[in-house]
Amino acid sequence: MQLSDFDFDLPEELIATRPAKPRSSARLLVAEGDAITDAVVRDLGDWLRPGDRLVLNDTRVIPARLSGTRTREGAEGRTEARIEATLLEARADGAWSALVKPLKKVRDGETIRFSDRLSAVLEAREGGQGVLRFDLAGEDFDAALSEAGAMPLPPYIAQRRAADAQDAEDYQTVWAERSGAVAAPTASLHFDTALLDDLAARGIAFSRVTLHVGAGTFLPVKVDDVTTHKMHAEWGEVSEVAAAEIAETRAAGGRIIPVGTTALRLIETAARETGAVVPWSGETDIFIYPGFTFRATDALMTNFHLPKSTLMMLVSALMGPERVRRIYDHAVAERYRFFSYGDASLLVPRP
Repeated sequence: MQLSDFDFDLPEELIATRPAKPRSSARLLVAEGDAITDAVVRDLGDWLRPGDRLVLNDTRVIPARLSGTRTREGAEGRTEARIEATLLEARADGAWSALVKPLKKVRDGETIRFSDRLSAVLEAREGGQGVLRFDLAGEDFDAALSEAGAMPLPPYIAQRRAADAQDAEDYQTVWAERSGAVAAPTASLHFDTALLDDLAARGIAFSRVTLHVGAGTFLPVKVDDVTTHKMHAEWGEVSEVAAAEIAETRAAGGRIIPVGTTALRLIETAARETGAVVPWSGETDIFIYPGFTFRATDALMTNFHLPKSTLMMLVSALMGPERVRRIYDHAVAERYRFFSYGDASLLVPRP
């Protein structure tokens, strides 16, 4: 498989920079068997069955983009430099890996002040990234970060406009609970309370899992032979409760439908050894591309993905490469909105 196998032409004007309002008014492409139907997210229940279970990622996006100042006393007196930092991942020792720009303007051991309450010391640099240790921890850190930080919008949105106060609401799911993601599980952004209530009334069940989405989700694939690509690792957890709920639905004949590729990657990780979803936690770097055997997933709700991305490879594994090409050709022709703030699809593979 070559990287070019997952390429397609996407008109730039189809890249969404704001979400649909209300959330569930976004369009929904339903691909089931050989059929493609144009629908709306609020009618999702029309395409599900009583007894189906949606698997939701309850990660919470942190305002990981920070702007601060490095101050230095030298022979020329007091000098300052503007420093931008995007938090990537919390490390086991309490520090944070971060993209620091310009990294060359900060020396190891220097302090970057992001607000009156929040500052960090550059402890080290690894692989072009900085290692920042903040002066606060726990709830104090969360509160100060909330005040000083901005939502880390994906590059294809950030290149078109800056994050603003509205993104603090728009780029967060209605069930977000466990802080730690630096990117949203974007298929979940289409859900609002009215849609959740409608689905529950129809007999659709929900299970929550956690996968803290990392900035690596936006990294390009740089190898021509996609099978040699190395995925970034992300922390996730499937609780005993969630695993038991999924097993119960399976036993009753219901379908397991992850909302988003993050939830799918997590439950497939938890099902690798036994063939069934079991309680699991840890770092997953599972890479799903055509030829993958799905053990936990019956269908997938997801947004429309970037050309040549690992997520295009994932949906191609689920539906088949030729089928996905037809789906995406239809989406482009019908002017669906793409990527994180775009429209959604419900992908139901042949049994």
